Amino acid sequence: MMAPIGMEEKFKKAAGVICKQGMVQFPLSDTAIAIIKSAVGDNEEELDLIYAFREKPSQTADQLVESSGFSEEKIEQLATSLAKKGLIFNQPSSAGVMVYRLLPLMLVGLMEYKFMVDLTGSREEKELAGLFEKLLEELRNQTQDNYDTLLPLFQTAPAVDRTVPARRTEDGKPIKIIPVDKALDVAEEFVLPSQAVQDIINKFDDIAVGRCFCRQRRSLLEDDCRTAAPTLNCFTFGKSARHTTAQGFARKVTKEEALKIMQAAEQAGLIHKAFHPGSRESTPETSICNCCKDCCDIFQLWRNGTLPLINSTYHLSVINEEACTGCGTCLEWCPTDAITLNAAGVAQRDESACLGCGVCSRFCPEEAISLQEGLRKVFIMPPRLRHA
Repeated sequence: MMAPIGMEEKFKKAAGVICKQGMVQFPLSDTAIAIIKSAVGDNEEELDLIYAFREKPSQTADQLVESSGFSEEKIEQLATSLAKKGLIFNQPSSAGVMVYRLLPLMLVGLMEYKFMVDLTGSREEKELAGLFEKLLEELRNQTQDNYDTLLPLFQTAPAVDRTVPARRTEDGKPIKIIPVDKALDVAEEFVLPSQAVQDIINKFDDIAVGRCFCRQRRSLLEDDCRTAAPTLNCFTFGKSARHTTAQGFARKVTKEEALKIMQAAEQAGLIHKAFHPGSRESTPETSICNCCKDCCDIFQLWRNGTLPLINSTYHLSVINEEACTGCGTCLEWCPTDAITLNAAGVAQRDESACLGCGVCSRFCPEEAISLQEGLRKVFIMPPRLRHA
């Protein structure tokens, strides 16, 4: 007869399964185990249900009955609890069948959901924020230790998100758009996704908004946003909106409310980043983040050597050198430092690093920056901090 598995081993097994989920796979570490202990608590059956996802991350109730050994009623009870803890996505499929999906540690999973609610600043919240910061440090070490090996894998990875550009300058004028002057080199069936946040919002009946998990987590780490950007602007749509509201991570808003929040985010210089299921841009958006240059995890993880920046965009900033006065405003706002001043004191843009977000154009006092259309993928490796 086999000896029963102790709680420490169950935490380790559950953490190991969660670490393998999502776009970014984390090494199983004491830090990852500590995060799962904090999130799940001393609930043995919930750990057992998590372990039942080890072979297949998405399962129906019937499949979970077989893989977990629990009754269907028990599965619903445990999954409902884990969903509120940010570890399971439990929404019916288009055919009406309930599907349970185990969520990753981040992008999009436990970390985002834990920090997009109204926070209290409690010791527990600060400790969890610290654990995630340590986890990301471990991921950075893994990237730096295996930089050459990971390079080809990163290069073939799909875009994590898609930039939706700002459309108006600071004083409300439309940003000049230069139409694409040649046919796109893409498959004929390719449908260009929505290029304005208004168009995205108008697609959906279910819209929810929560707090920016990046700015909130950084605040818990006593690293407040240097631009004092608003936080209530993390949007989810459709099925994702129904999930976030059901779990208390966000609240439903009308299209009119969503547009007002989006406009306020744009006025604050935030960057609209849309996410699609499995990075498939042919599918409807699941969410939009409104990102600031200093707090956004995607920018932070790229700058500090953890992960590459992989973004899809349909725009590129174009600088009118004759109109540019070299004031440097665009340099301050550009999230990827794609703009510098040349020897003549005029702004110049590095195409390979430009996200086409339009923030430079929005704040240019001379209206010297336009946006040129054209589908692009921006790929920038994280800085190499160690050398062989």
